[in-house]
Amino acid sequence: MIVGAGLSGLRTAEELRRAGYEDDLILLGGEPHLPYDRPPLSKEVMRGEKSDTTLKPREFFDEKNIELRLGVEAASVDTESRTLRLADGSELGYDELVIATGLVPRRIPGLPDLAGVHVLRSIDESLALRADLAEGRRALIVGAGFIGCELAASMRAGGLDVVLVEPQPTPLASVLGEKIGGLVARLHTNEGVDLRAGVGLTSLVGTDRVTGAVLGDGSEVDVDVVAIGVGSVPVTAWLDGSGVELDNGVVCDGVGRTAVPHVWAVGDVAAWQLQVGGRKRVEHWSNAGEQAKILAGALTGTGDENAAAQVPYFWSDQYDIKIQALGTVAATDEVHVIKDDGRKFLAYYERDGILAGVVGGGMAGGVMKMRAKIAAGTPIGEVLEAASA
Repeated sequence: MIVGAGLSGLRTAEELRRAGYEDDLILLGGEPHLPYDRPPLSKEVMRGEKSDTTLKPREFFDEKNIELRLGVEAASVDTESRTLRLADGSELGYDELVIATGLVPRRIPGLPDLAGVHVLRSIDESLALRADLAEGRRALIVGAGFIGCELAASMRAGGLDVVLVEPQPTPLASVLGEKIGGLVARLHTNEGVDLRAGVGLTSLVGTDRVTGAVLGDGSEVDVDVVAIGVGSVPVTAWLDGSGVELDNGVVCDGVGRTAVPHVWAVGDVAAWQLQVGGRKRVEHWSNAGEQAKILAGALTGTGDENAAAQVPYFWSDQYDIKIQALGTVAATDEVHVIKDDGRKFLAYYERDGILAGVVGGGMAGGVMKMRAKIAAGTPIGEVLEAASA
């Protein structure tokens, strides 16, 4: 039984079949749609280049004997009797349970319920936001994380006037640190985004539809559309009372196994023990497939558990720049900017004298060639010396 029919759930089902798992396999999803890809929601879908990001046709599930239960969420689980209770009141038994429920967007409490205000997570929300953008010319984006930055880039590509507000000193400050956040800020301001860092949203203005916003510095902006992207939290409320340990996600070992027998977790919701960087949730696309393969191998006994331990990797497409991060980068790391031509950049992240990660904008080669050095815990002095040679 796999709870969560997003990318992680789908990849786990695929890998289990590939690893020789022949028992009944149920993929349960809260949305009515077939599993679909989420990264395009803030990019190609928003720009009108795609309207469907389905990952596999229904025939695939029939061929692989994967039973789909869509449009119904898990409500609770009894890990003693190995029984899953669904939101519609029905119950399902399981032999092995894989938690792949992902994340849910944070909401800003106290805002009025106005048309034109969107929180992006699902394909339906993305299409609704796109429809509103077609009628508007002025957009406010609240939150300059990856989703907010990608939305800003997509909206500017459509010719909209964009105000991007972020309570932190720079975009992506909590993820990449202020130094690299400043380079991301430069990218957006050079593209015409009205970036207001150190400022949050206080209130919205409008009767039935949003017409403006009041910001934390007291300024007011006229807007037709508002997109809120202030982070996400793991979907774990249904696990309360189950005995599954939760700590900013589902606590797992290095192959996705929880401390509760026959219960596993994968993807954005799962805090895996990594070979480098400790226990961590990795909220990015490539991680889903890597973890699914490892988990499937461990569950079926066909994999090498000592091989678990991928170096985390993620990327974000903004304008013509692909921002890539390799390793366990943190805002508290010491950052060494190796290259910066005013648009493209490359930086090494140092923690305890070791190369912990690399971040680049438009410099794929410079990032990816450092994978082995990050995995090996290379001293920062060694890579800095090589970079200056």
